[in-house]
Amino acid sequence: MSSNASEPAGLPELDQLERTVRKLLEQHDTLMTRVAAADNRVRELDLALRNVSAGEIDPVALAERTRELEAENRDLLDRLNRARESVRRILGRMRFTEEET
Repeated sequence: MSSNASEPAGLPELDQLERTVRKLLEQHDTLMTRVAAADNRVRELDLALRNVSAGEIDPVALAERTRELEAENRDLLDRLNRARESVRRILGRMRFTEEET
């Protein structure tokens, strides 16, 4: 009799079942993380809605401030890009100077 005869029948099926269960548990963990994040977002939105409804936050002023901040952000990003380019030019000059000496 071969050594395989002592192994339980259906072992490949058990391996497949184990892989499937493992995959389902991983998906469950992923979904639970997403559910927790969604619950947090719902709480934040509920609070924001209550603040707007109670008049604590003016939605028009909030929208205007958002536009201002977005414009400021674009300006800052542009300034950063220009600064990076200046640094690249200075670095290029420094490398050139080092090569010349």
